[in-house]
Amino acid sequence: MKLIPPLAQRTAAPPAAAHGARLGWLDALRGIAALIVALHHFDVLRMLPFGGMVWRNFDMGLFGVMLFFIVSGYIIPASLERRGDVRGFWIGRIFRIYPALIAAFVLSIMMLPDGDGSVALLRTGDDLASLVANGLMLQDLLGVINGMNVTWTLCYEMVFYFFVTALFTRGLHRHSGPIAVALAGVALAVGTAVGTQLVSAELGSTRQLLLIVTPIVLVGLAGVLSGNRMLTGTGALLLAGVGLVLVTLNSRAPAFETWMIFATMFAGTVVYRAQHGQLARVPALLSCGFVVVAGALVGRLYNHGEALDRTWSSGWKAWSIAYLAAWALFGIGFLLRGRRFPKALTWLGAISFSVYLLHIPLLRTIEPLVGVPPQPSSTLGRIAWTAIFLGAVLAVSYLMYRLVEMPMQRLGRRVQRAADRRWPRTAPEDRPQPRQSDGSGFEPAPAATG
Repeated sequence: MKLIPPLAQRTAAPPAAAHGARLGWLDALRGIAALIVALHHFDVLRMLPFGGMVWRNFDMGLFGVMLFFIVSGYIIPASLERRGDVRGFWIGRIFRIYPALIAAFVLSIMMLPDGDGSVALLRTGDDLASLVANGLMLQDLLGVINGMNVTWTLCYEMVFYFFVTALFTRGLHRHSGPIAVALAGVALAVGTAVGTQLVSAELGSTRQLLLIVTPIVLVGLAGVLSGNRMLTGTGALLLAGVGLVLVTLNSRAPAFETWMIFATMFAGTVVYRAQHGQLARVPALLSCGFVVVAGALVGRLYNHGEALDRTWSSGWKAWSIAYLAAWALFGIGFLLRGRRFPKALTWLGAISFSVYLLHIPLLRTIEPLVGVPPQPSSTLGRIAWTAIFLGAVLAVSYLMYRLVEMPMQRLGRRVQRAADRRWPRTAPEDRPQPRQSDGSGFEPAPAATG
């Protein structure tokens, strides 16, 4: 069914229905990505007769990662610019991410025994470092074990917020195309030439790095939450500066993957700008085309040998094909954005952050209860095991969405209004963008990963 009804119906359409319809394609993409990520960690390929061939040529986890990052790149800067309010943006992000993350950590620690590798918060031997680094959502860039093994992408999401905020406060946010091309060029040029976690190795102590980074991040966050234009700009520059140093010199991932993640997100922003007339189509196509080609090439050039231990993929084909597939699916969704998507997919997209956070802890909890592993040998057993897993994940994720995510987002909006009353902004950072008819009102979820 087409999204746009006859004019008479269109003028009478309820605002809520129109809002939900125009966001359907984004929710559908997030829903698909969440499902793919969950099935990847479920090891579904081992149940399929052709699973080995797929594993060698297609990395399901990377596919989900990049699809989520493209969606984030498309909508996160738009969300900030629509508000025209850095403080409001950051309050929204904090209440969107942290309550669900904290709830997932608490549930995981309660459900899983010590020694289970899928949850490491407060189980690393240095509880303070673990708590601080994961609390900042920068642990993968600070040489600290991820509190849950799926949360590493939140570090890159957080640094993207740093970059986007700094660009916005300096009036440089419309330069998404050159930024995306430059970052992809860095990925191609640097490859694996720059080592990983260089600062941690030089300092020889995670705590020393935390003592340097933590005050800078906290001061920066205080600045962007202040509502004062000068303090906001200063705080944004501090955050972007520390983020740039960490991703350049202390990322766990190889340099080509790190820079392609950011190139991919900024390329998603390019798509949004071209769609809404902020960027000419030809430069947008050239920018995105360069990023897509670079993403495929870096896999071929660099994703082999020791890099495989850090990209967690089977080889260059698996990396490159998955990267191209993520862009292909995003492109299909974009072309179909004027149509309604199945409610099941948009519902799955709404709960996708909870699915992302909870699917591995739930898998580890359910496995011993049903005697898995080993994998069921019969086809019926495999189908039943898959249904049990997905049913549990969707049910618990929906509960967390309703009981944690939604109430905390509402609380965040109240906090934002209270902050505006108590500490009025000294001046608007930028003129809020008019609401667009296709996705600009979307309250984005953080990226999920495999």
